[in-house]
Amino acid sequence: MTYDHSYVEDFAPAVGVLPPRAWLDDDSARIALTGDWSFRLSPSLADAPDDLKDPDTSSWDTISVPGHWQLSGYGAPAYTNVVYPFPLEPPHVPTDNPTGDYVRSVIVPADWDGARVVLRFEGVDSRFAVHVDGNLVGWSSGSRLPSEFDLTSLVAPGKEIRIVVRVHQWSLGSYVEDQDMWWLSGIFREVNLLALKPSAPTDVFVKAAFDHVDGAGTLLVESDVPGTVVVPELGLELPTGEHTRIEQVEPWSAESPRLYDAVLRSEGGEVRLRIGFRTVAIVDGILTVNGNRVLFNGVNRHEFHPDRGRALTEQDMLDDVLLMKRAGINAVRTSHYPPHPHFLDLCDLHGLYVVDECDLETHGFGYEPEPPNLPNPVMDERFRPDLVERMRRMVERDKNHPSIVLWSLGNECGMGENLRAMYDFAKDRDPSRPVHYERDRGAEFVDVYSEMYTSLENVEKIGADPASHKGLPFILCEYGHAMGNGPGGLSDYRALFEKYPRCQGGFIWEWIDHGLRTSVDGKEFYAYGGDFGETIHDGNFVCDGLLFPDRTPSPGMLEYIKVIEPLVIVADGKGGVSITNRYEVLDTSHLTFQLVTEINGEVVGSGNLPVPAIAPGETVSVELPPGILAQREANQPETWATVTAELTEGTAWAEAGHRVAWGQLRLDTPAEATAPTGSGPAEGTVGIDGITLAGITNARLDVWRAQIDNDAIPGVANAWKENGLHRVQHRIVSSGVKDGAWEVVTRTAPPALQWGLVATWRWTTVDDGVLLDLKVVPDGQFPDTLPRLGITFELPKVDQVEWFGAGPNEAYVDTRAAAAVGKYSATVDQLQTPYVRPQENGHRIDTRWAALTGSAGSLRIEAAPDLFGLTVRNWTTADLENAKHTIDVIPGDPTYVTLDLAQAGIGSNSCGPALPDQYKLHTAPATLSIKFVS
Repeated sequence: MTYDHSYVEDFAPAVGVLPPRAWLDDDSARIALTGDWSFRLSPSLADAPDDLKDPDTSSWDTISVPGHWQLSGYGAPAYTNVVYPFPLEPPHVPTDNPTGDYVRSVIVPADWDGARVVLRFEGVDSRFAVHVDGNLVGWSSGSRLPSEFDLTSLVAPGKEIRIVVRVHQWSLGSYVEDQDMWWLSGIFREVNLLALKPSAPTDVFVKAAFDHVDGAGTLLVESDVPGTVVVPELGLELPTGEHTRIEQVEPWSAESPRLYDAVLRSEGGEVRLRIGFRTVAIVDGILTVNGNRVLFNGVNRHEFHPDRGRALTEQDMLDDVLLMKRAGINAVRTSHYPPHPHFLDLCDLHGLYVVDECDLETHGFGYEPEPPNLPNPVMDERFRPDLVERMRRMVERDKNHPSIVLWSLGNECGMGENLRAMYDFAKDRDPSRPVHYERDRGAEFVDVYSEMYTSLENVEKIGADPASHKGLPFILCEYGHAMGNGPGGLSDYRALFEKYPRCQGGFIWEWIDHGLRTSVDGKEFYAYGGDFGETIHDGNFVCDGLLFPDRTPSPGMLEYIKVIEPLVIVADGKGGVSITNRYEVLDTSHLTFQLVTEINGEVVGSGNLPVPAIAPGETVSVELPPGILAQREANQPETWATVTAELTEGTAWAEAGHRVAWGQLRLDTPAEATAPTGSGPAEGTVGIDGITLAGITNARLDVWRAQIDNDAIPGVANAWKENGLHRVQHRIVSSGVKDGAWEVVTRTAPPALQWGLVATWRWTTVDDGVLLDLKVVPDGQFPDTLPRLGITFELPKVDQVEWFGAGPNEAYVDTRAAAAVGKYSATVDQLQTPYVRPQENGHRIDTRWAALTGSAGSLRIEAAPDLFGLTVRNWTTADLENAKHTIDVIPGDPTYVTLDLAQAGIGSNSCGPALPDQYKLHTAPATLSIKFVS
């Protein structure tokens, strides 16, 4: 008999599955079916054997569950952002549909007699059918949602059963799972065999609210089997189904995630509960939790590991939550599907607000149904049962988590009545939570208004108009695109969130780079789209996270940590320090403040700074110790005081001493800068094709940077290339002694075009070195903007770099919030940022001086008086730009040093608004004065 695969293209969500229910911590017996399963992959449905009643697995391979078969040596990963890797003709999918068969035998314990035996899958990509001892039990889809099958009539306690699972890479479900991630297949979450006692609860709905006016809590626990709920800390014992009021409870919030342990006892068993009392409400256009305005300092989180894909361990999930908490992140949008339920337990425990998003995205259809586009599935009523069921499955599974403050219908599906039906279900089943959906620009069936990648100007317009978009709270569900070197401009967004109450923050795209760990010739790197032979792919657009694939923070992450920190520490303008508490509910009594004073980067004093407890939203001014003020009055050289707020005691997510915020105050009064006086021309110095000082060679004007992702997409770099900025040539116009200096005039210009930059290099000797006064004037039909403007030269191999200026990490004009003024030291390798796709990196802004040391000696570069941007690396800009992966950038001799007058900002233009004008480097006359000391 030919096996019937028609279910692969069926519009029904499933056949033979049990109704969805809450994910519970109960005392039902279970057998974990993780580990090795027998496995066979067929390249297409036509090749899939009809032997599922009793397959002979003696020649099969083994595969680990959970896992993805593409990451286990079968087939290959593929990445697309928007487009589908198969023809759009629903309900049909390609006949070349890789199909994996999994087989596992297990003995049903004898003491399970009388129990309902249920087989539960937490996640299978994409559609799968289940057979037990040759009997087809049913099939299901919704890759990131659970499916349960009742096996009671098919098993005998004490006997062995054989489970066969056939998994298809493509199915009708794939049309609604186009979620900007690797296409990876298989049983990627746990499988468990459960014994559910007939008289034990199997579904529970905890409804716990908090009244912020009088501090009372209310509790109602609904259960499919009646029982008694006991909350020992509250001295509470009440029957299920009974609503009760508790006079005083401690509320749950992201900052103070108070949970009460409880147990539901019934005749047949117990369910352990963790109850968080909290109320989500929208009041006068403001989203509140327990009466407090929420400002989402959030991230979009895909589930990802560089070796395991979406098959995360509990440790992986904990790592994510702890990293978020330590960073000051307070919210997660589960893009674009419900996460593993254990992650939500961790959000409850440690305190993160969650936007729980349905397993739905149809981006590849576009947003409109007009020809030539097919109707988007959200507009196609044939898809409605599946989409509403997906919403139901998410809400039922996750309804008991206090961390979830918003349900989300999905992502980038356009508009359609199927979405309205999903909204109606969610509001009917759980009216306690608002509902989010970004594409509903008319606010037809949402409770908050949402956009992604909105420009600063438009955020301000929305914030300034209290009636815009029906006066709903405004959330940026995606902003600050963290692809490659970026994102920039986060401080500007934060300022608007602080200014306008309806602008309630947003979620950075995204949490982690999805680079898959790969090696070639023993050299390890992270692969992205196209590295596995895909004919259709979206390149490194899958690497757009605040974390590198190994969960190391990127400079963008460090910038975000600074921008969202819960305190603002600045000079108060009266000789002291102003501290503003941006916490939602916490005062500052859990923090200890430290003060460090530095002169020219050298520590001259440190100690505790007494600070009174500051209430949420309040600001206090704190006097500095008298000794610090004396230093100010003495007008010392450049003097900085750094105030740091640290945890006094350890928490569940960080140790005592963890830094939660910091700020710097300049104590000296900057004097009017004066350049050193030259004592005569630096004879023999040539400013364009080499100078004789300390091994410097090939000094030239530099206007190009290895394009960052925000330059490359959607084409900023193309405009620069049209103006020839990537291939300029240099010509010496004149050289000789003039007005007491060795003066070289150069013209830097691209071939074929009628513009250039005329630079006058004036070299004079000073006490212990050579002073360069550089003047640059644009000439002809020059472009409006430049990537950078600086000088680059070469040195014999440099090993160590020390500098006084902004650091310790790279910083640019719009990514400098996290840069502190100080003295730093690093190797040349440590100055590089290993972006998954190599690009411009390593720039240290506002450098006062730098000392570069190698085997050939040392060179000191000093601002005289102009501060400069410093970049030092062992490869050229062209080497960096031509590399696809980190292993393509090979160090060599010499070392290349760039001193920038200025460089264009970073922005988020790879998937966001254009770089704001104030961060563009407009072509204009410019000067730089620096001193070289050998």
